[in-house]
Amino acid sequence: MSLPRTIRTFSPRGTTIALATLAGAALPAMAAPAMAADPAPPAINTGDTPWMLVSTRWVLMMTVPGLALFYGGMVRKKNVLATLMQSFAICCIVTIVWMVAGYSLAFGTGSPYIGDLSRFMLNGIGAQISKGSDVGFTLGLGSANATVMTIPESVFMMFQMTFAIITPALITGAFAERMKFSALCVFTILWSLLVYAPVAHWVWSPLGWVAGFGAIDFAGGTVVHINAGVAGLVTALVVGKRQGYGQDDMSPFNLTYAVIGASLLWVGWFGFNAGSAVGANGRAGMAMATTQIASAAAGVAWMLAEWARTGKPTVLGIISGAVGGLVAITPAAGFVLPGGALIIGLLAGAVCYWTATTMKHMLGYDDSLDAFGVHGIGGILGALLTGVLAYGPLSATDANPAGVVGSFAQLVTQAKAVGVTIVWCAVVTFVLLKIVDLAIGLRVRSEDEIEGLDMTQHGERIN
Repeated sequence: MSLPRTIRTFSPRGTTIALATLAGAALPAMAAPAMAADPAPPAINTGDTPWMLVSTRWVLMMTVPGLALFYGGMVRKKNVLATLMQSFAICCIVTIVWMVAGYSLAFGTGSPYIGDLSRFMLNGIGAQISKGSDVGFTLGLGSANATVMTIPESVFMMFQMTFAIITPALITGAFAERMKFSALCVFTILWSLLVYAPVAHWVWSPLGWVAGFGAIDFAGGTVVHINAGVAGLVTALVVGKRQGYGQDDMSPFNLTYAVIGASLLWVGWFGFNAGSAVGANGRAGMAMATTQIASAAAGVAWMLAEWARTGKPTVLGIISGAVGGLVAITPAAGFVLPGGALIIGLLAGAVCYWTATTMKHMLGYDDSLDAFGVHGIGGILGALLTGVLAYGPLSATDANPAGVVGSFAQLVTQAKAVGVTIVWCAVVTFVLLKIVDLAIGLRVRSEDEIEGLDMTQHGERIN
C-alpha cells in the first residue's frame, strides 16, 4: 500500500508525534486533535522495525546480564548468587505479568489514570498478522487520541516489556542482602501492576494525564528511575539496615563483575534511549549521542569529586558515576543537544556522588547499592533539567513549530510530574510492603542473613 507523506503516530515516551515517512524523522508534538474515526494503520516500516527489534534486545541485556552482574559484583561473596537470581527471576516474573495484564493496564485505552483490559493476555495483538496484512497498529483504538504505529504491536509490546522488567530489578539494589526471595517475588508482581503500570500509563499513554498537562519524559526518568529509586528508598527504610551496617566490612566481592555489568548497561542504554525515538531516524541518532556524552561526563565528574575528597579515584566510583549520567540523560535524551547533555552529565556525576556517599550517611539509611542515590536522585535531576535545557527544534512539528523549549514554565511542569510520581510510588510501595510483610514476612531471619542468602534462600554457594 502507498503511504501518505505524513502519518500521525505515537512515541511510547509520552508524546504524540508526526512521522515524516519520506524524510524518516520522528519528532514529538503535544496533544493530538480529536478524530472522527480511527486512523488506518500504515504499512510496517522496514527501517523502523529492525531498529526496534535490536533496541529491544539491548534493553533486555541491561537486566540480564547487565544489572545482574553490576549488582552481583557489589555485594559480599555469600550473597552474590542470590543477587544474580533476583534480576534473573524478575525478568521471568515480569515477562508473565506484562503479558497477562501489565501491557494492557499501561497502554490500553481506559482512562487518563489507568488502561483497560482490552489487551488482557495480549488478546488481539496478532489480529493484523492473522489477516495477512503487513501493517502497523493503532494505539488507543476507539479513542479521540487514537494514533498509529509503523512497527508491529508485538515489537512495541516487547520493547515496553524490557522497561517493565528492569524497573523492579533496579529496586533490589536498595535492599540487597536481606530480603526473603519469596517476598521479592510477591512484591514484584504487585508493584509492577499497581505502581509501574499506572505511572507508565500517565506518562507514556496518549491518554495519560501527566502527558496531558505537558510533562515530557523521553525514555523513563519518571517511569523507570524515579519510580525505582523512590521504591528502593522506601523498601530500605521498611526492611531496615543490614546487620553490622557501619561496623562490618561490606566491601564488594568482585568489582570485575560490576565493571562488566556497568559496561553492559552502558551499551544497552543506547537501546533504552535511542530506541525510544521508535524509529531509525535523526532523533534516534541525537539520543544516542547525548547518551554517550552524558555518561562519560558523569563518570569523569564522580571520579574527580572522589579524587579531590579521598585522594584516590576508585573503579566503583567511576562506574557508578557513568550509570548516574545514563540515568540523568534518560528523560532528556531526545530533547537536548550535546551541550545540554554535557551539563546534565557533569551535574549528575557530582550530585549522585554526594547523595550516594555524604547524604546517605548523614540521614542514616542503608541503600545497599545506591538505588535511590543514583537512580532516584539522577532521575529527578534529569527530569528537571529537561525542562531547562530542552531545545525546541528537536521536537518541532507542523502542529507545534516551536517544539518543547526549556523555560521556567516547563521546569514547573516537570517538577509537577516528578512530584506526583514520588507521592504515588512512595505511598503505594509502602502499603504493598506492609501487606507482604504481614502475609509472609519481608526480611530473612537474623541467622540466615549472617550465613548469607546464597545458602539460606537457594541452597548454593560460590566455592
